[in-house]
Parts: sequence; structure tokens; C-alpha cells
Amino acid sequence: MGIVKRISDLRKLMQAEGLSACIIPSTDPHLSEYPAACWKTREWISGFTGSAGTVVVTADNAGLWTDSRYFIQAEAQLVGTGIQLFKDRMPGMPTINEWLGGELEKGTVVGVDGSVFPASDIKDLKLYLSSQNLKLNTGFSPNVLWKNRPAIPTSKAFLLPGEISGLDTKQKKSRVLEEIHREGANATILVALDMIAWLFNIRGNDIDYNPLVVSYAYISDDEVVLFINPEKLNTEIVDYLKLQGVVFADYEKITDYVRNLNSDVRLLINPLKINSALFEAVPGECQVIPVPIHPVDMLKTIKNDTEISGFRNAMKKDGVALVRFWMWFEGALKKGETITELDVEEKLREYRSQQPMYFGESFSSIVGYAEHGAIVHYSATKETNARIQQKGLLLVDSGAQYFDGTTDITRTFAAGELSDSMKNDYTAVLKGNIDLSMAKFPKGTKGVQLDILARKALWDNGLNYLHGTGHGIGHFLNVHEGPQSIRMEHNPVVMMPGMVTSNEPGVYRAGEYGIRIENLILVEKAEETSFGEFYRFETLTLCPIDKNPINKSLLSKEEIDWLNSYHQKVYEILSPELKEEEQKWLKEKTNEI
Repeated sequence: MGIVKRISDLRKLMQAEGLSACIIPSTDPHLSEYPAACWKTREWISGFTGSAGTVVVTADNAGLWTDSRYFIQAEAQLVGTGIQLFKDRMPGMPTINEWLGGELEKGTVVGVDGSVFPASDIKDLKLYLSSQNLKLNTGFSPNVLWKNRPAIPTSKAFLLPGEISGLDTKQKKSRVLEEIHREGANATILVALDMIAWLFNIRGNDIDYNPLVVSYAYISDDEVVLFINPEKLNTEIVDYLKLQGVVFADYEKITDYVRNLNSDVRLLINPLKINSALFEAVPGECQVIPVPIHPVDMLKTIKNDTEISGFRNAMKKDGVALVRFWMWFEGALKKGETITELDVEEKLREYRSQQPMYFGESFSSIVGYAEHGAIVHYSATKETNARIQQKGLLLVDSGAQYFDGTTDITRTFAAGELSDSMKNDYTAVLKGNIDLSMAKFPKGTKGVQLDILARKALWDNGLNYLHGTGHGIGHFLNVHEGPQSIRMEHNPVVMMPGMVTSNEPGVYRAGEYGIRIENLILVEKAEETSFGEFYRFETLTLCPIDKNPINKSLLSKEEIDWLNSYHQKVYEILSPELKEEEQKWLKEKTNEI
């Protein structure tokens, strides 16, 4: 059934339910960035496959709001659907609220599925609609129209042993309770799947690229309950978690459990991290203590020594795989062999899968040759699959899940002859990456205060990129992890030792090429001075940065020294893991400029 027919059927259902509009987000009841197939309602209704976007349908019109990563992709995928693209946060573009206010007659009703919206979003939406004399129905789901909708995943979970996690569940639970007590609470609900996976030291296969298990959790002074389909559990997990003081309940029982909480419960809630339907189930006699950042997110993002050691191991393995990939790519290209974007994706998987403790990709690889590189989250298909020529630039953003760590790396390769514009742009991006890598900053610094370091060389040349500079990385968890970030928008979370974050400036010239250079960086203590404690970044990623596109005259001596030092580190760590021929190749790639 085509997109136009689906929207037509949705409008009929809306009319039957007395609705004038319907809002469909990208999320699931766990507010995941990447939901399981059964919750990809927005993709099903619109045909747009990007990870972020919201569809709004009225009786006569429909729109998709998405961010700059997906503007080009969305334009292509929405052709013929009758859905208009709205470029989120761009000048002159209305917000969803503004658009609804202009589309709808006073007194009419907007429908949403409250189980897939954060409680905070529903609160804000209600306030806005009320100000416009519009009403909200939070019990409407278009999924009743979705024939052959996939089932909620039932794949088996597995245990992450202590030698990888560093702390057992009982230790983590104690730290969680300590943190919620600081806020005056004695209980909390966990909805986000990465929070639950971290606390219970479990992983799974329920969502592509993210080793997560569909579940909920409740933690209090009295009990710790894991709400999960019992089919997903094996004896090892059950025995381990029982020893850790965990009791089990069926996944579907979470709402009933919350409804029956007693008046002694002082419930810590991050309104951004609980779906509205579950939040509404909390009894009125319970005291709700809202917080802007959930303590579990903070505990999870500050990696312990065992997790950091795991990251280092994962980076070494990833570096070996990437060296072998690059050698293959360079050799095949010189021989004139046919290499396409999909070939590159397959080779990346092949070389990574040969590494110990490999679990899978951490996201769908972005392999963009020439103008495809300018599509920030491009995904090659059989229809778009470009052959790579011996000229121009190839952007490759990829990553892996290893049992001991998660990787995310972008390199932009010179496939052959380059223009001066390509070299100058590449060098500006490299300068941004290096300048952020070299940062030393006082305790209490936020990511927004560091973001300019990655952008200044681009801004000096009238260039910019619209995505963030850095996102947190989970430990064998989500490749995109909060709560910290490095971006132009304000985020109150300060950078703290133990946080692993990406460093990925870029520049994108539509219809020509794209450039991005990404490493993962670890916050660590630098020194204590009379002005207080200072931090710095250690670059964890181990892979040469292509020197061919560099315009050396644009780099400062300090930047050149950093690059040479980084390449020396890459060679020293990776070369013992490589064959003699590979060592010689790597030596050339890491020689000083």
C-alpha cells in the first residue's frame, strides 16, 4: 500500500475519531533515537527513513519536520507523497506548533499517541494548543491501520560480565539510590533502554545497531524491578540478577505497577525521559520530583576504568580493521577495479568482523562519494550506488560494536585529483578537529563553550556546518549518548573526566562534495593550578588522517605538531598488530608532514 493511500486512510480514521490533525514522531515508548521495527510508525506513514523527523497530517495537508542532516534525503523520499518538507530550525520555517496554529480551526482536536511522546513535550503541546483554543487527545494511534506490523522483539538478552562492565548491578543500584536521595526522592522509573542495559549489565538484539533489550525498570529503597518479557531471559541472567536483588515482572505490567504506587513514594522523574502515558499513570498522591538530567544518565556517561580500558581495546581493533580497509581501497582504486559505495560498506563490515569480540555495526555506514558526501546522513542504495572514480573525495562515517567498546569514526579520503577548494576546505575541517582536540579547559566548562574551537577555521572562511560537533558515546551501548554534547545550542551538562565524546567538524557543498573528520575523545584531568582544576582531551580513535588533501600552509606549527604526534601514536599502537606489508603501508601514512 502506497504512502498516499496510507495518509488517505489515516485521514478517514482521524475524521471518525473527531480529529483535525495527527502528530507522528520518530520515537517509541522508550523514547529511543532508533526504535525497533514495530515502532517505526513515522517511517511507515511517510516513507522517510531518516532517524529524526516528525510527520503532521491534517485534513488537507501534511508536513515532515526534520533537521539539517536529512534535508536532501527527505526532499528525495517525499516526492509524490503529498508531504511537504519543513526544514527544522531554519530561518523562515514555521515550527510544528506555528503551522498547526495557522492550519486548524478553533475548538478542533489534535491527536497523538501519548506513549511515544516525552511527558515534557505533551505538557508543552497542551499549553500551546490551549492558548490557540485547540484541544489534545493523547490516546490516538495510527498503528491500527498498519497491516502486518512487526511484533515487539522477543530475541534473547545476554549478560555483560563484570570484567567488561567494571561494576555489578548491586554496586550500580547503590550509586543510583545515593544520587536520587540527594534530590529528596526514594524511587525512580527507567524507560530509556540504554539506562536499563547499563544498570542491569544486560545487552540484546532488539534494535538495529544498538545492543539493547526492550524493558522497563523501577528502582526504590524497597525493591528493584525489571519489567521484561520472560522469553528474553536465560538462566544465567536470572541467577545473576536475583543475586543482585532484582525481581522480575512482565513487560506489559509496568503501567499497572505504576498506577498502584503508594503515597510514600517520592518519585524522581526526568520529564524528557518518560513517556507521557506512563507519567500520567503515576497516582496523584505520589510526590513527583522532576529533574532536568536523570542521575542514571550521568552515572552511565562517566566511564569507569574498566570501561575506558575496553574503549582503548576497541579502538585498537577498529584501527587495525580500518588500516586493512584503506589498504584494500587504495590498491583496488589504483588497479582500476570497480568500487562502489556499497562495496565500501561491505568491506568495512568484512574487516571489522574479523576482529575479536566484534558484535556488529554501531550504525548504518555513511559512504558518500563526490556530491553524496554533502548529504550528511547519506545512505547508499542500489539506485543511488555511485562508482568511485580516481578523483574527488570519499566521505566514510562508520563504526562498530565490540563487546568491550563502541566506535564511531569519520575519514574523508582523496580518491585522486583534488581541486584547491577541496584541499582548503579539508584543511579547515582538519584545523577544527585538531584545535578542539588540543583544548585545555577549566572544570565546569560546557560543550557549548568549546564548540567554537571546531568551527573557527571554517567561520574564518565563511563556512559552517549545521550539525553538532560532538555527541556522547555509550560503552557497548548507543553510539549517540547523552547527556553531554558539544554544539552551538546550550546544554547545561558540564564536561567531566570519564566522558567519551565525538569530535566531528565538517563542511558540505551541496551537489559537489562533503568533508568530515571524526575522532572520539576522552575527557581527562590535565592539571591543578591556583585557578582551579583543568581538563583536556585524549584522542582515543586510532586511524591515520589522510594527508593528501592537506594544504600544509594553512596549518599552524602547533597543529602540525599535533598531527605528527597523533600519527606517531597511531603507528606505535597499531603496527605490532599488523603484518609486515601493512606496517610499511601504515608507516607511510603516518610519516610527518
